[in-house]
Amino acid sequence: MPARKFAEAGAPPIQRRERRPTSLSAYATRKDGSVVEMTVVDLSCDGCGVLCPSKLDTGETLNLAVLRRGTARAVVRWYEGGRAGLSFTEEGAVLSPALEPRCHERIAVDGEVSLRRAGKTQFRVHIYDICPDGCKAEFVDRPELGEQLWIKFDAMDTLEANVRWIAGAKAGMRFSRPLHAAVFDMLIARLGAASAS
Repeated sequence: MPARKFAEAGAPPIQRRERRPTSLSAYATRKDGSVVEMTVVDLSCDGCGVLCPSKLDTGETLNLAVLRRGTARAVVRWYEGGRAGLSFTEEGAVLSPALEPRCHERIAVDGEVSLRRAGKTQFRVHIYDICPDGCKAEFVDRPELGEQLWIKFDAMDTLEANVRWIAGAKAGMRFSRPLHAAVFDMLIARLGAASAS
């Protein structure tokens, strides 16, 4: 694909590093607080290409959260026909290689768990998927990246977890100790029975 140009007249073409093809689910938070869903289709250490059905404005700054990879502050360099090019800004956190890919695929579920943040009272949250290492939940009071939480599934001991990523109202949590396979199977059966009723 030919290099694209900045919106300013006479600006030089963007010189960018080689990007590797990928397919990663992502969310971008705009300046007005709205959240846009997108897919990262190529990635380098200084930017990425995305598929995005919502029109993005050249020059606007986004907070990009890539599932399982972390967050980065990015600037829209171009948008055309549902595709866009983003450059990561120096002051933003680069997508973290420390957030390694999951060891297990998550299983879609539809249920609720009790959750507690440090120094706050317990409340119920909706969960969307789970694996032995963690789960995805929706929050009203959004946690911080890296924050320690305590999750309680019905009829189970409380699990300690850390927030690994945040995208809009949803967050991914990693359990401090993975669930034993037998416990995980029992939990899936319970959540499946709960969502079927």
